[in-house]
Amino acid sequence: MVGRILHRIRRKLRVMREPEPESILPLRRPLTLPSEVAERELRSFLAGVRPAGAPPEEMARYCQEDFERFVLTWQLTEGLTGDCLELGANPYFTTMLLRRFSRLALTLANYFGPHTSTGALDQEVVFPNWETGRPDRVVVPTHHFNVEKDPFPFADAEFDVVLFCEILEHLLENPLQPLLEIGRVLKPGGVLILTTPNVARLENIARLLAGENIYDPYSAYGPYGRHNREYTMTELKRLLGHAGFSVEKAFSADVHANQTNVYFSVSKLAALVDQGADLGQYLFIRARKVSLAKEGRPNWLFRSYLDH
Repeated sequence: MVGRILHRIRRKLRVMREPEPESILPLRRPLTLPSEVAERELRSFLAGVRPAGAPPEEMARYCQEDFERFVLTWQLTEGLTGDCLELGANPYFTTMLLRRFSRLALTLANYFGPHTSTGALDQEVVFPNWETGRPDRVVVPTHHFNVEKDPFPFADAEFDVVLFCEILEHLLENPLQPLLEIGRVLKPGGVLILTTPNVARLENIARLLAGENIYDPYSAYGPYGRHNREYTMTELKRLLGHAGFSVEKAFSADVHANQTNVYFSVSKLAALVDQGADLGQYLFIRARKVSLAKEGRPNWLFRSYLDH
């Protein structure tokens, strides 16, 4: 007990002594907002978005913590038009950004677990009305299926854009399968927007150096409720290449408070890492479908399978 208390005290003292991580290793990116809105207005708008029945305070806190991630994702869609499939749309922050500030026609999909019947659902989303500022509601038709196990209920080459955000890290058995299906439903030359946590983020390096674990805890929401495998940027590019995509834009970025100093001195860590590496908390990729996927599964990601 005394040892744990002393350990926490030492951590707090180190955090107080150390400069902010951003001042030594800047990992945040400048935000480009829609031209017709100020950041304060956009934050207020998104903070009011929530699925009907969801706790308003919890949703507003989630939005505040990850606001920059939603905006950086929106930035990757700038200039894109046509039909767009957003996989994992819930809790609809990115959805409402795209509805209000893009020219994409959205089709939404989610997976709420095996106890929810598959097919089409009507999801009610609460949001602040842009003109009046008062609460408003919209019903958004949503397809329900498991991206890892179910064929997508869409025709070949149906979409110009697919968003696959904060899903890859949750998959259990075959992360290649949804990428193959995304390639199938995308038109030739269609665009994939993919975001996922970065396993090589600076905070994780600090955790390992401090003897801490980087794996996600087990979740009361079941096996899909935790991060089952996170990726590096190099791995992500290799996986996309195998699935027939060419990466057009890729970067990592911090989107919320960097906790590196809690685990290891960031000033000491800066001398140990490649400052040009992807060390941000999240990976952001815009890729284009350019070819058929390669046959089989990549052996750097899969093992103990039969040759075929």
